Amino acid sequence: MGFDLFVIPFTAGLAFLLVWFLYKTVEWLSHLNRVDRTMLRRGVISSKTVRSVKEVILESLLHRKIFRTNPLLGYMHMSLAFGWFLLIVAGNVEAMIFKPATIHPPYYPIFFRFFEPEAAGFPGAKAFEFIMDFLLVFILSGVALALFKRIRSRALGMKKTTRLLWYDRLALYSLWCIFPFRLLAESITSGIYQTGGIVTGSLGNILAGLIPLQSFEYPAWWAYSLALGLFFVALPFSRYMHIPTEVVLIFLRNYGIHTRNSYSSYSEIEVYSCSRCGICIDPCPMSEAAGIQNIQSVYMIRNIRYKTPDEEVNDNCLMCGRCNIACPVGIVTTDLRAIARNERHLSGNLHLTIPATSSPHHDVIYFAGCMGQLTPAVTQSMETILQQAGEDYLFLDKEESICCGRPLALAGRIAEAKQLMEINRDKILSSGARTLVTSCPICYKVFREDYHLPINVMHHTQYLHRLLMQGRIRLRSQNISLAYHDPCELGRGSGIYEEPRQILRLAGNLLPTASEKEKSICCGGSLGNTVLNQKKRHAITEYSLESLTINNPDTIVTSCPLCKKTFAQRSDRPVLDIAEVVKSAIFRDKDNIRIRENYQIPAEEFSS
Repeated sequence: MGFDLFVIPFTAGLAFLLVWFLYKTVEWLSHLNRVDRTMLRRGVISSKTVRSVKEVILESLLHRKIFRTNPLLGYMHMSLAFGWFLLIVAGNVEAMIFKPATIHPPYYPIFFRFFEPEAAGFPGAKAFEFIMDFLLVFILSGVALALFKRIRSRALGMKKTTRLLWYDRLALYSLWCIFPFRLLAESITSGIYQTGGIVTGSLGNILAGLIPLQSFEYPAWWAYSLALGLFFVALPFSRYMHIPTEVVLIFLRNYGIHTRNSYSSYSEIEVYSCSRCGICIDPCPMSEAAGIQNIQSVYMIRNIRYKTPDEEVNDNCLMCGRCNIACPVGIVTTDLRAIARNERHLSGNLHLTIPATSSPHHDVIYFAGCMGQLTPAVTQSMETILQQAGEDYLFLDKEESICCGRPLALAGRIAEAKQLMEINRDKILSSGARTLVTSCPICYKVFREDYHLPINVMHHTQYLHRLLMQGRIRLRSQNISLAYHDPCELGRGSGIYEEPRQILRLAGNLLPTASEKEKSICCGGSLGNTVLNQKKRHAITEYSLESLTINNPDTIVTSCPLCKKTFAQRSDRPVLDIAEVVKSAIFRDKDNIRIRENYQIPAEEFSS
């Protein structure tokens, strides 16, 4: 078995990386709480492990998510990740076939062409020469695109890219050098021994006429080994730590583990899994509309990792979740930002003493929320619809504004939010209702996820949809064109996209918009940002309105009181909540109100 001193940088670097990663993985897993450790144990022996392996292949190697949104950028990432993986696998298979009864040290397959320069005659030798050359060119094409992206990012579909720290640059430049150095080293050796594939053999012959190959062979292999070793040593401290950490994240996420209200070892895994690729920058309304490009999630996560907190970065965010959807790793960046905000308030919590009151029993509770109270047309429309449907309901916050607690949580005041939630929960349960309906997506999300209510929680779009499905109300189609805006917390935050669209198709002519569903743009009035000035907010609002009015609708419709109020201040056309549209289109014929057969609703329009 061959050995040479030049393999030491590679071997030492690889050993350092493996020891460091093993140590961090053990540390992360050992610090999981009891519930998460139980999920981990159960998940390992379940089909979730198979699903995790599939996701690792599709996302960590093939980068499917990036491919779907940007094929050229997806190819760049895939050629580097999957190409290098295949190169390692093919190299090890080649070494095992060449010497089948030998246990090879890690460096042997990597430097196979140096130790076995005249390898021939074993099964598939020529095929391996072709495969290894093909994979090397495949990877080099990705390196070329990565280099070009740093110079002209717009050509690869990215208006903005991240600013690199010095250790990121060290890792990046060493990564860029690895494969050109390998090509050079293998080509020189091929030229000396008249071997090699189409690429390395041909390049070796060319180099033979230009330089004394024997004098350059050894330095070339040293350069290749040094580039590998330097990359492995720099990797744990750079953004490229995402390469191994992302695998751990995928498995734990599929086992049901996630970030909660405080920073945990899982949160740290998310932080280390961020590649700081910058894909989250362009979708951010703060970047595109407000011209603020230093507060995006990529910089917030970087600050968390390197323990350099920045209140401006933490606070100056809409918390709209567009970065969550864009992130190719699936990191829930808004949760990490809320935790970063909360850390400032851990000492000095407020104590709320709002008394809980009991309510008469009703079938349905309607909860307007703070913003619902500021948009009375929405609550009045909902009351009209509830009465028309013959619903036995209680307007829980009709006489007084009651906050759901989520604005406090978005601001990082987790402890105070929990106190308020307990008070509200007692009020809701004392009513004996079976269904809670709210018009505010912010309230809906927190009621559904954080209150742990033993009753059905619905946003009013879901509830209106149910009334239509049950035939308790009917709509007449109006000669009006509508553009629908997906509120952040209702769409990206809660996955409710189809119910409002099915309703609006019955009430009028629903037009497509430029950015809808998970790509919908924040209205700019977000309660999650407490520092953004009014001028910047207006810029975001107008940017969102531009997307909504691309097909010149008569009316803009949304399902959030805050969005309605924000858009109405800047729009040149009417802005309505979906409840107002339903109220204006509702049939008043009580004799037919329950005759669903006479109501032309395709069955497939409804989901159970």
